[in-house]
Amino acid sequence: MTEAATVSATTRTILVADDDRAIRTVLSQALTRSGYHVRATSSAATLWRWVEDGEGDLVITDVIMPDENGLDLVPRIRRIRPDLRVVVMSAQSTFSTALKATQRGAFDYLPKPFDLKELLAVVGRALSAPSTAEATEAEEPEERLPLVGRSAAMQEIYRTVARLTTTDLTVMITGESGTGKELVARALHDYGRRRGGPFVAINMAAIPRELIESELFGHERGAFTGALNRGVGRFEQAAGGTLFLDEIGDMPPEAQTRLLRVLQEGEFTTVGGRQPIKANVRIVAATHRDLRQAIRGGMFREDLFYRLNVVPIRLPPLRERLEDIPLLARHFLERARAAGLPQKQLDQGAMDRLKQHSWPGNARELENLMRRMAALYPQETIGADAVGSELAEAAAPAEEGPRAPETLEQAVERHLAGFMSAHKDGMPIRDLYDRVLAEVERPLLKLALSATRGNQIKAAAMLGLNRNTLRKKLRELDLPVVRGLP
Repeated sequence: MTEAATVSATTRTILVADDDRAIRTVLSQALTRSGYHVRATSSAATLWRWVEDGEGDLVITDVIMPDENGLDLVPRIRRIRPDLRVVVMSAQSTFSTALKATQRGAFDYLPKPFDLKELLAVVGRALSAPSTAEATEAEEPEERLPLVGRSAAMQEIYRTVARLTTTDLTVMITGESGTGKELVARALHDYGRRRGGPFVAINMAAIPRELIESELFGHERGAFTGALNRGVGRFEQAAGGTLFLDEIGDMPPEAQTRLLRVLQEGEFTTVGGRQPIKANVRIVAATHRDLRQAIRGGMFREDLFYRLNVVPIRLPPLRERLEDIPLLARHFLERARAAGLPQKQLDQGAMDRLKQHSWPGNARELENLMRRMAALYPQETIGADAVGSELAEAAAPAEEGPRAPETLEQAVERHLAGFMSAHKDGMPIRDLYDRVLAEVERPLLKLALSATRGNQIKAAAMLGLNRNTLRKKLRELDLPVVRGLP
């Protein structure tokens, strides 16, 4: 007898509803061998009559039934028998199905084909779970969902994300660049309890390190050189919603300490402020880095990692779910058509060629390829030769001559472009001119003092400043001056 059968000394009755006789037989035999009593039917109406009559300790139902959709039964069962657990099965193994099953109150969702050991484990958990009288029926989610794929790896992600939409737990999403980490973060928000609030994203790798604390927590007027007005940070902007901390592995140590304090205490203060502000946000973090290795290298705080890694979600690279490529390719071609590009399709040879590629850029690389082919190729149906030609051209190394060193103007422009892109969500940028000048001013003065071995007269002459002006700026920036040191 399996572990599932030891849930109770009394035989438990499981109601099974599935239109497929073979599946009903397999389920009935497996559950009976595990010590359960089973009643099986192909009719949703019969299942509903059994539930109304008070029969059964657990329901296992398929979605597609001849007389009613199994998902529609779940909230009805929850209303009249809140403690009766429902496990939903479906061959329509999409994020939409997993999400609907969870939000309508199902205990769990299993994609077909399923593993019998896994099903028996789910049955055991369902029968041993504490009872609750709270029936829930969430709003119907939209059909156009952000996550695409039917591979086993994606099925597990669908189930995890669906469960997390009913909680506010902190989530850590890991995966290579281009795997869709922000899509998962947005799905957690858009279908979760905080969907009525804002979704605010900040890319740690794109924000200059000296501005990160101000960006996260805001600042008071006069908190630093160039702070002419009070700045609202991302924690305040995301109040009541979700704060997505992308590329958390690139967060500088001093900001890690402040973030840890916020997660521990549930409140923060602005830069230069004293009044605590309650942190009313759900935190979702993401990184393409190995944070455990960063911890060993002293680059990331271990205590912050465990605060963020409450529920880990690993997104597989595209090379680990090649069976999803045809579905993704069609999805991206449809998105290209909706954006105004010509409608295209791929023949089977093209699909096979796509599966042979290693996809170092993951789903983002595939999307870019589909958009490029929709725009450039005149034929309506694209074949393997065209796909192979595009992949070969993209993989060919560029002919590079000696590269000129990057100028200061180019370096500043590159950093500012990253900063601007981090604000693509439309959040207002305030005092940018003064803030950028203040950030450039600090290293400029430090290097001038270093070059003159701390001699302020020589440093002022080098900078073209009055000596008193230099002293004032050193005080404002709290820069120490040590004579004689390089």
